[in-house]
Amino acid sequence: MRTVASLLFLVLMGSAAQSDDVARGAARATIERQIDAFRRNDAPAAYAEAAPQIRNLFPSAETFIAMVAKGYAPVLRPRSYRFESVQETAEDEIAQGVSLQDEAGLDWVALYTLQRQADGQWRITGCQLKKAPGERV
Repeated sequence: MRTVASLLFLVLMGSAAQSDDVARGAARATIERQIDAFRRNDAPAAYAEAAPQIRNLFPSAETFIAMVAKGYAPVLRPRSYRFESVQETAEDEIAQGVSLQDEAGLDWVALYTLQRQADGQWRITGCQLKKAPGERV
């Protein structure tokens, strides 16, 4: 009986880890779709990746893009980016670190927060952006 319980535990733990990997991959895909949309100047597609609470603050794709251009310009057209550490901050919420380099070659660190919506899709709830340690302008 102990063996059955141990096997069940291992299967359940494996399923949970696999589920976490799927969630993390889906959250990363959301960020990638938004960055790709920014690079293509596709405001509606970039706006679609924002969570409802962000869309409520910025009621059109144009106002959303204007806000991003003013306060988060490095994410609009990064030369390159790579995903860093990820952390589940709550049930159905993830914080994903991203290192990126802007068009001018300056390095930045972004911390995206995402939330799984009722339809199962991950949407971006925020982004904190700062210069990478040691970077000067």
